[in-house]
Amino acid sequence: MRKWGVTAAACAAVIVGAGLFVTRPRLADPAVLSGLVPDIAQGEQVFHAAGCAACHSAPGAEGEARLVLSGGRRFSTPFGTFVAPNISSDPAHGIGDWTPVDLAGALWHGSSPDRQHYYPAFPYASYVRMAPQDVVSLHAFLMSLPADATPSATHEVGFPFNLRLALGGWKLLFLRSGWIVDGDLSGQQQRGRYLVEALGHCGECHTPRNALGGLILSKWLQGAPNPGGKGRIPGLAPDQLDWSEADIAEYLKSGFTPDYDSAGGEMAEVVLNTAKLSDADRLAIASYLKAIPQSRD
Repeated sequence: MRKWGVTAAACAAVIVGAGLFVTRPRLADPAVLSGLVPDIAQGEQVFHAAGCAACHSAPGAEGEARLVLSGGRRFSTPFGTFVAPNISSDPAHGIGDWTPVDLAGALWHGSSPDRQHYYPAFPYASYVRMAPQDVVSLHAFLMSLPADATPSATHEVGFPFNLRLALGGWKLLFLRSGWIVDGDLSGQQQRGRYLVEALGHCGECHTPRNALGGLILSKWLQGAPNPGGKGRIPGLAPDQLDWSEADIAEYLKSGFTPDYDSAGGEMAEVVLNTAKLSDADRLAIASYLKAIPQSRD
């Protein structure tokens, strides 16, 4: 019996070790970014499309202050309250000492440069689809923004969700780089797909989640409970959003609906970003939304 106990313990140790190895934080392969030349103007467009300021500027920041990415905004979820970190160019309290490869590791793999898992409140499950050129250009733009020495606040997450090792298992289950809507899409719709599924991470709010916090992709963009606990985030499927492509594009530019209501709450933050995109990109988003599947029960 003693021998069997030792054998069982050894097997368990091997299984645990193998599991930790498979789910370990991954870093980006430098070769993927090799030879790419950053374009700061392109990086600025990626910055706005990805909504970086909406999460990482200080609470209540307006105008140019939104480019100071000192963090501090709080996001309530069923798993705890997450506080956006400082991602300014400050080398001590922000990400000023990060390389483009470090940023790629965060965006594609949800991993910090020192090999820690990030919580998926940072929407890397969408950013995993970001193109390498956009990563290096975004890095260049971020490094051009003001530094701020505000320390990042600690997330308010209780047991067992504070066990970051478990996030490797979450990634194994839910982190996928493939497109969600596939098929015969026009060039314009493919651009819209990239803006919605990758940069804009629209599904992170507009798609319901399962008990583990993974997106239910069979109900892509069909609406979801507000993670803050108040109300419901509307669906964007064609049978749920009865707007023309021109209506959608105008809403993303001005915040006005076809019946002259205006965007409010967190969507007002989104419009601050989409208003800075080109007319062509806003129309591409609208065209993609008209091409996604109808809602299903």
